Amino acid sequence: MSTRIHRLIDRLLHRRILRRWEAWANKADKMELGLLRDLRMRARQERRQLDRVIHVAEHRLALPVIGSNAIRKPIGSDWAWRPDLWQGQIPVPGFSPALSKQPICDGATLFHNCDNPEVILRQIRNRRAADLAPFGLQIDVFRFDGSFLSLVLDLPPEAVQGLKLRHVIRLDAIVEMEKPVEVFARLNIKHGPNMEQIVHELPLSAEEVMVEFDLAYTRMNEKRVDQIWIDLIFEGPEMNQIILRDVTLSRRPRADL
Repeated sequence: MSTRIHRLIDRLLHRRILRRWEAWANKADKMELGLLRDLRMRARQERRQLDRVIHVAEHRLALPVIGSNAIRKPIGSDWAWRPDLWQGQIPVPGFSPALSKQPICDGATLFHNCDNPEVILRQIRNRRAADLAPFGLQIDVFRFDGSFLSLVLDLPPEAVQGLKLRHVIRLDAIVEMEKPVEVFARLNIKHGPNMEQIVHELPLSAEEVMVEFDLAYTRMNEKRVDQIWIDLIFEGPEMNQIILRDVTLSRRPRADL
């Protein structure tokens, strides 16, 4: 109740101040010069604070809203998802160095086989007008004496529900790099004691890329699927900075022929 009263008082004061400045503006061309000089000084003082508020507000309001789940869903999709790493602020925003089997947040883990890793992970705030994801992931790699670096993303239970061989799973990503490296996406499907895997190379000729995994080419047992995850594998990442601005996954049933 007190908050509502304070808001009401603020609105009334704001209207009163606006009316006062409007009256002064109407009288400015006939005002005595000494009074006009004082009024100009007050106006400049208030304008500095107003400009600060406007600058911060325009900057913050232009960013993707934290927690936003706006996703460009392909036509016919029956499920779409953005991992938490790109959707909300994670408990620990960075790791230096990032060790192997380093949990980043729920459902995201970094793997590598370096003896002396010089890998730094950092969640960053997306600030571009085109970004839908509130956050991105920046990976800085310096000396790298291992043979692989991969980011593992566990898909939620909703991805498994109703999954059929006629489904196509799609990965969309926005990737920035200092220098080109090969990036592979591997879909892993655990069904009972068995495992199905499909690997595609991300076509990094553009910033926004996508790959599709057609489950018709697997021997997946539809009744026994219990876990799905994606590996993003970076080949030769040494002395490079890789930024994943966004990663989303979706699925759609293949059209009947």
